[in-house]
Amino acid sequence: MLISSLAQTAYAHGVTLGDQGYIQEISGINLIPFIYLGAKHMVTGYDHLLFLFGIIFFLFKLKDVGLYVSIFAIGHSSTLLIGVFFDISANAYLIDAIIGLSVVYKALDNLNAFKKWFGFQPNTKLATLIFGLFHGFGLATKIQEFELAEEGLLPNLIAFNIGVEIGQLLALSLILIFMGFWRKHPKFMQQAFISNTLLMTSGFVLMGYQLSAYTLN
Repeated sequence: MLISSLAQTAYAHGVTLGDQGYIQEISGINLIPFIYLGAKHMVTGYDHLLFLFGIIFFLFKLKDVGLYVSIFAIGHSSTLLIGVFFDISANAYLIDAIIGLSVVYKALDNLNAFKKWFGFQPNTKLATLIFGLFHGFGLATKIQEFELAEEGLLPNLIAFNIGVEIGQLLALSLILIFMGFWRKHPKFMQQAFISNTLLMTSGFVLMGYQLSAYTLN
């Protein structure tokens, strides 16, 4: 029973039951509700927030923050739109396991592990784009199961994406405020190592949840 509940929780983390029912019942163009649902998804999506936190952890200039967050947004938005609109399906558990892997990757990148262990540094911009594609596709696989009405589908998806970006900006603002104060702490670098180790652990836990759910279904 515990394992079954764990699998259900791991699978449904992106969209609440109430939102699922609402999405299935409405039809036509509903821009404001879909903007709200998109924003809600981003600010409550712990996998997205963990990856976003990892992305900006060592970005000290706002232009760099804007660049990487924009790259992530392009990837996230494009696969959400394309996946749902063209009904491109994949196993949601495996996609979410890759999203967990993205958190692991970013933590290792922040720890400079790739250079230390393998002697090379992956292209961080390309990696952010690729994992952004998987983040968007992860939600697309869930939304596809709700059988959205064809009427108004594209405007509603665009509105959802706008909501996601609004939610991302809100979350990003809070993270940047927090990081601004934290970076002034004299032991920031020491705590950064511990924090990214915990971030990596969280990514492995997310992967484990999703792979366990995959094997049980």
